[in-house]
Amino acid sequence: MSDEDYRIEEDSLGEMKVPADAYWGAQTQRAVENFPISGITFGRRFIRALGIVKKAAAQANEELGMIEEDEAEAIVEAADEVIAGEHDDQFPVDVFQTGSGTSSNMNANEVIANRAAEIYGEEIGDRVIHPNDHVNFGQSSNDVIPTAMHVSALEAVEKDVLPALDTLREALAEKEEEYDGVVKTGRTHLQDATPVRVGQEFGGYRSQIEKGLSRVDHVRDHLSELALGGTAVGTGLNTHPEFPALAADYISEETGIRFREADNHFEAQAAHDAMAEAHGALRTVAGSLNKIANDLRLLASGPRNGLGEIDQPENQPGSSIMPGKINPVVAEAVNQVHKQVVGNDTTVEYGAAEGQIDLNLYKPVLAHNFLESAELLSNVSETFADKFVRKLDVDAEYCEEQVEQSMALATALNPHIGYDKASKAAKEALKEDKTVRQVVIEKGYLSEEEANEIIDPEAMTHRGILGQDE
Repeated sequence: MSDEDYRIEEDSLGEMKVPADAYWGAQTQRAVENFPISGITFGRRFIRALGIVKKAAAQANEELGMIEEDEAEAIVEAADEVIAGEHDDQFPVDVFQTGSGTSSNMNANEVIANRAAEIYGEEIGDRVIHPNDHVNFGQSSNDVIPTAMHVSALEAVEKDVLPALDTLREALAEKEEEYDGVVKTGRTHLQDATPVRVGQEFGGYRSQIEKGLSRVDHVRDHLSELALGGTAVGTGLNTHPEFPALAADYISEETGIRFREADNHFEAQAAHDAMAEAHGALRTVAGSLNKIANDLRLLASGPRNGLGEIDQPENQPGSSIMPGKINPVVAEAVNQVHKQVVGNDTTVEYGAAEGQIDLNLYKPVLAHNFLESAELLSNVSETFADKFVRKLDVDAEYCEEQVEQSMALATALNPHIGYDKASKAAKEALKEDKTVRQVVIEKGYLSEEEANEIIDPEAMTHRGILGQDE
């Protein structure tokens, strides 16, 4: 590295060579060199949240007289650029770093301080806007990072997860209505069961997603609590007493989401139960999507030697060797996302449970895994809705042909001829390759008129006893 390629910045440990065109400073550079772990850095949501926290802190501190107006204005302008994504390439620190996230907090402080210095009319590195004394005034990594965790997590929930799930709910509701008149064979234990309408099955899927929406919605209250103002251990040392509530108001204004000061700052920094709870809701939703995708893959199996009740969309060729093969590729992507989210949940659950005394030291990995799950679920829900659910079709004629052959139609006979006779009729129908309807008429258990009234597949999809006078 030539002299022109870097500049010298200092921190409490001494001088560091920093790339000349970088807005980050010495502490960020140390972290880059100390943590060559994964090559994974924080994404847009978390960097945006850091910018929001630093902007709100500057606004609150200026209003409270803790920093000068011109200093605050430069910090706010620089933070706005971070919020807008103009400096994402200036956040190079690996996710796997110090457990408090100090490196990422200082990364934000240094980038905003150096950019603010430019705005202020000074040179990068001059520290006319100081990363600690100005940008980080009244804060600690120990309260900034959990605040950014909650801001990014709740923004992801509000702006990504809930809208995407609602898109999938709408798609399933459309199929529920479209195919409500199609009767098919129900299946329990993957064996023939009493008839069900295709619309009823899709109604079950729609209800799963509706309940998932409710579960995710429920976590918003705890995620809305912000640790900001607790500083190092939760006591609030070196911050103005009015700072936490005021900063939360500014964060709310910036995001359009209502945030508030944590009920208890010691809990907010030493434990991250809210993150575990919220990710648990995401894991449950991922399980719902997995179940729905599995069902639709099974129902679309074939096209000639499977269940074949659903005609899947032809998204892409399915095989590099078998001509004409089409696979349920989008549903398979849903299955894979489920497995990733379950793995992330293990990390979040274990990390959240590992707080020690006054600080949880798994903050970066908690934030990263939560945001990855939220992004995956959002993207795959919309993709599943648009590229699979809305494009699938049902083979109504085949469904109705198959339901007439089902042994489970004998179930409707129980109240009229008893379980034993109905069982014999079902077994003989299977053995003789006849329908249950044919056997009960041949055996004289019922007249043709009675059999047709009782063995009515569509009527069997409703509650009640068939053939019984009202």
